[in-house]
Amino acid sequence: MKKRELEIILESLRGFESPKIKLEQYVTPPSLAAFIIVNARLNDDLNTVFDLGCGTGILAIAASLLGAYSVGFDVDPEALKIARKNAAEMNADADFVCTDVRDVKTKKRGTVIMNPPFGIQRRHADRPFLQKAFEISNVIYTIHSAGSSKFVEKMAEECGFRVTHIWKFSIPLRKTYSFHEKAFKYIPVEVFRIEKYESCNAGR
Repeated sequence: MKKRELEIILESLRGFESPKIKLEQYVTPPSLAAFIIVNARLNDDLNTVFDLGCGTGILAIAASLLGAYSVGFDVDPEALKIARKNAAEMNADADFVCTDVRDVKTKKRGTVIMNPPFGIQRRHADRPFLQKAFEISNVIYTIHSAGSSKFVEKMAEECGFRVTHIWKFSIPLRKTYSFHEKAFKYIPVEVFRIEKYESCNAGR
């Protein structure tokens, strides 16, 4: 499946019904989700995929549609209800688990593909997502606000990982909350591919 074909499919998925600002819930744009998943397949990174903070499931479902077994984790049961409906309608091989990211446990390591909170509402809200990703994966694809490269690279190095790719995008952010004034606002983001090269020593 080509990127544009996957993007068209993902555009039909349901988004958040009642997004929660404290969780920084925004829908990952289908075009960006398709780009990440197609590149993960090209790098042979799609096998078992974990989506931390999966929301309504777009990344987990996209990975499944390209052949991965996916598990999405999120603390919000309302978002997971939508994710399960989306997966069922797409016949996607994806499971969803309601849990705090700090409590995520997996039987084996896989690839983490995630869009964590950017830390706009709470500084460094993305840190526990990265920490868990380093714990359960060998390869990570993660989306962050522009200008995050030093922070991401430092955390990766401390855990025996290295950044192999950085892609820069300007993505449309739909009007999601009452304080948003415009229907769309374009924001710059960075997508990182990170891979493991030695055992993690961070926090010891």
